Amino acid sequence: QVQLVESGGGLVQPGGSVRLSCAASGRISRIDAMGWYRQAPGKQRELVAGITSGGSTNYADSVKGRFTISRDNAKNTVYLQMNSLKPEDTAVYYCNARIAPTTWARAIDYWGQGTQVTVSS
Repeated sequence: QVQLVESGGGLVQPGGSVRLSCAASGRISRIDAMGWYRQAPGKQRELVAGITSGGSTNYADSVKGRFTISRDNAKNTVYLQMNSLKPEDTAVYYCNARIAPTTWARAIDYWGQGTQVTVSS
């Protein structure tokens, strides 16, 4: 069984920063892409940032230059550093990872439970 456990959300003032972490544990042979999504009330879940196993990254236009995604493969962990936060960044943030449980198994998507980030004064 694979689990993704997120941490680091909370209440932050506009212009502030917060760092999210997501650690994968359980039966893991290989982790391919990892990423962060978010869902605001009344809106669809959207991709915020993604990172491949080789370290290539992509970002939503709305967060480019403010957010940075990174990963520590030795710790099976992905991070999202969020700077210059705006009220419109308020959402539940979900970690996603494509994980193969054994060497020859097909990788499938796993999701974290979500962590709330609220940007407000």
